[in-house]
Amino acid sequence: MLSVPGLCWLCRMPLTLGHWGICSACTRAACRHVPLCPQCGLPAAHPTLPCGRCLRKPPPWQRLITVNDYAPPLSSLIHQFKFAQQSEIALALSRLMLLAVLQAQRQAGFSLPDRLVGVPLWQRRHWRRGFNQSDLLCRPLARWLNCAWNSQSVTRVRPTATQHHLSARLRKRNLKNAFRLELPVKGLHMGIVDDVVTTGSTVAEIAQLLLRNGAATVQVWCLCRTL
Repeated sequence: MLSVPGLCWLCRMPLTLGHWGICSACTRAACRHVPLCPQCGLPAAHPTLPCGRCLRKPPPWQRLITVNDYAPPLSSLIHQFKFAQQSEIALALSRLMLLAVLQAQRQAGFSLPDRLVGVPLWQRRHWRRGFNQSDLLCRPLARWLNCAWNSQSVTRVRPTATQHHLSARLRKRNLKNAFRLELPVKGLHMGIVDDVVTTGSTVAEIAQLLLRNGAATVQVWCLCRTL
């Protein structure tokens, strides 16, 4: 938690409610301002209708919700969260994701998932970082939205190369059979939570795993969708 008195993680001004972590002005600045396709999360003409890309070749999930593009100030905050061992930022980032989900739900009227799953890390990377950022985002979201969540729902069964150095084609090959489902999901509406979605290869692999095992639908929730 933030120290008392709480300061906004972005502008460092005092907060009325310290546990929020980000003030209302910075929250508005951090949230997206351009219409995005509700399915792939890329720029589109209409925020509630699938774009031409998704009509031609839809992704293996039904909906993607993001807070914004991977750009300052949000990208800087995520970098602190993941690489500067500042796990206390997780609650503020989870609240930004919550606001994005609730706004999208008001616009489109979809149902919330029955269960959330975080994108797992390979055990050695988890040990080096000290935490899994997706799990830290999932925990408060599951509580606020009354969704089931278990950090071991999906596990990573082999190490993979760092994704951001690879092309889209190599990303898919890199992640092939990298995940294993540990809990039954048949008939459930699932939500995958990640910090940043770039090409979507990671969440696509997990979405396909869930659907092969009988999940009814899959949503993807992320802080940033690289546009």
